[in-house]
Amino acid sequence: NSVKSIIKKWKEYGTCVNLPRAGRPHKLSDRARRRLVREATKTPMTTLKELQASAAEMGETLHTTTVARVLHQSKLYGREPLLKKTHIKYRLEFAKRHVGDSMVKWKKVLWSDETKVELFGHQTRRYVWRTPNTAHHHKRTIPTVKHGGGSIMLWGCFSAAGPGRLVKIEGKMNAAKYREILEDNLILSARELRLGRRFIFQQDNDPKHTAKATQKWFKDNKVNVLEWPSQSPDLNPIENLWLDLKRAVHARSPRNLTELEQFCKEEWSKIAVSRCASLIETYPHRLSAVIAAKCASTKY
Repeated sequence: NSVKSIIKKWKEYGTCVNLPRAGRPHKLSDRARRRLVREATKTPMTTLKELQASAAEMGETLHTTTVARVLHQSKLYGREPLLKKTHIKYRLEFAKRHVGDSMVKWKKVLWSDETKVELFGHQTRRYVWRTPNTAHHHKRTIPTVKHGGGSIMLWGCFSAAGPGRLVKIEGKMNAAKYREILEDNLILSARELRLGRRFIFQQDNDPKHTAKATQKWFKDNKVNVLEWPSQSPDLNPIENLWLDLKRAVHARSPRNLTELEQFCKEEWSKIAVSRCASLIETYPHRLSAVIAAKCASTKY
């Protein structure tokens, strides 16, 4: 093919040199382009940041928007996981049922969720400033742990009045462990946030949350649980707080799991009440967005 194109160019233009081309040459080589598309196709859950790092390994310095544009040209687009018809139905019913609810109700809701926080997150490559011949000096080395340093699981809750309790989940999370967390933290969080006796508790539909024994615990403790549509993280504002928390914690560069847990609890306590209140005040917009998107995933 190369020989054929050279002969064709000689016949048409009488030269074999590169001719002027319209527009700016592609910043990304064809080899790197094929690799990015191959990785995104093979591993659909990979992120733009991870693909950007992969391009850097090949000596290609790219912005994430360039990576996205390359994928779009190959008909690959970022999408939320597929919603089944039943998910769409319940999301729409939930949004229509509550879109007109007063702000007084949403301020009485205690939102909850679990999340995993990695020790190094996506910033696994770290550097130190040092002078020549000090490469192995103790103060100029970074302790490392295999497999990215590990992670911790957290359970937390919040309301318009501010953040509630944040708990590290010890061992395997099952229905019994979940009830233990609720026993030690749910009522106390509601009391500390002054939500009153008739507060509403939100949780997703994880099997350990909907287990019969867990439902009995709610009934025995007279806790009103908000009915919840499955596959709806965009309807839970605590997801925004998780993102805030992880950014703040990773900015402090924890060196081990002990520091990771410590920093998580410190940064969680620093979350401003105004931030929590803002998330709740704009909650009707989330419901409207679900209806406008015909129950597809939203920007939230």
